[in-house]
Amino acid sequence: MSLDALPRIPQDSRRHQVVQALREAIVTGALRPGDRLVEDDLSMRMGTSRGPVREALRQLEQEGLVVSFPYRGTVVVGISQEEVEEVLVPIRLILERFAFRNALPVLSDADFEELENLVDAMKRATEERDLGRIVETDVRFHELVISRSGQPHCEQIWRTIVPRVRAYFYEDAPHHESLRVIANEHRALLEIIKTRDEDKVLAEVEQHVRHRPSFGGYGSSGDGGRSKD
Repeated sequence: MSLDALPRIPQDSRRHQVVQALREAIVTGALRPGDRLVEDDLSMRMGTSRGPVREALRQLEQEGLVVSFPYRGTVVVGISQEEVEEVLVPIRLILERFAFRNALPVLSDADFEELENLVDAMKRATEERDLGRIVETDVRFHELVISRSGQPHCEQIWRTIVPRVRAYFYEDAPHHESLRVIANEHRALLEIIKTRDEDKVLAEVEQHVRHRPSFGGYGSSGDGGRSKD
């Protein structure tokens, strides 16, 4: 394990900056499943006190990115194929089908323009093989529609699962035969959203969400770890 990817945090920084830095390191794979996170090591590396680090680890545990064990401390948690297929995908299907259905009647021309811009940015990112931008534009595409649904509880649930969604996006994307297919899939989804045909949109959303895990790239050992291949 290396903590070199973690930045120094200014003394006057708030807890959320520590959370953000650790979360980024975990979802991008700089910190791997099984890595132990020791408060003293983290606070020394990030140049902050143990208090913000301790609070950050508690939040990350609530997000499902780390787990704390008695006498063992805090450990980074991986994402298994079973979790993706049996937990994350079903939750996303219920959440996004409901949110997309409610968003369809109220999506504005400005919203469609923003979605177009996200797909264009995703396409450029795939051409440049910029994994970070691919993942962030992917997440923002879905997030925008969910935010337009007018359903605050949907946004709340999304915020609780999006850290692990990001993590499996980072793990999944490099295993696509061509990263370009990610942008193409979102382009196809957007074109159907523009029709505002509820049945077609919901069918496409289901195919879109279910399609992602089929490319593989997850650990299958059943211990919650990711593939190291």
